[in-house]
Amino acid sequence: MKRYFGFILALLAIQNDLFAAEAGMPQLDPKYWASQAFWLILVFTILYISIAKFYLPKIKNNLDNRENKIKDDLDDANKFKELSESKLKEYEKILEDAKKEIIKIHIDSKNILNKDIQTKKEAVEKDIEKEIVKAQKEIIDLKKNSVSDIQKISEDIASNIIEKISGDKLNESSIKAAVEETSKKNLGKYL
Repeated sequence: MKRYFGFILALLAIQNDLFAAEAGMPQLDPKYWASQAFWLILVFTILYISIAKFYLPKIKNNLDNRENKIKDDLDDANKFKELSESKLKEYEKILEDAKKEIIKIHIDSKNILNKDIQTKKEAVEKDIEKEIVKAQKEIIDLKKNSVSDIQKISEDIASNIIEKISGDKLNESSIKAAVEETSKKNLGKYL
């Protein structure tokens, strides 16, 4: 609808010579159309040639350079990505090898420590056994010595008691024989 209205308005304007030179627009006068067409063709030809020969090659060159730079950057990025992936794999392998080495060192040091502990334990046990044997020997010697000391003390006590009770001094050999006989009977109970 708007098109038809615009078309009708244009027809009315042409019929009433609204676009004529008398109305103040000489470019619409048909006698100037040839020169206007010449200048129009000349200006657009110069504009076309300057755009086609000067500006478009520079724009195309810039676009090509940009495209090549992007391709190069993408290629470099892919190379760096592959390089970083290979370095990551190497790092993971080194890390895995290091973990295995740590486990091996841990096991070896544990075994060495266990052997060292076992050796020291055996040495301490031998020393303890020696001390026990020595202590047992000392106890046996002490028991043997204490039996004779006990007999002497018993003889002295018996003779003192008999002397105090009876007032007479008995023969020491008879007291000694009585104490020995009693101690032999009871010696097995205490030793």
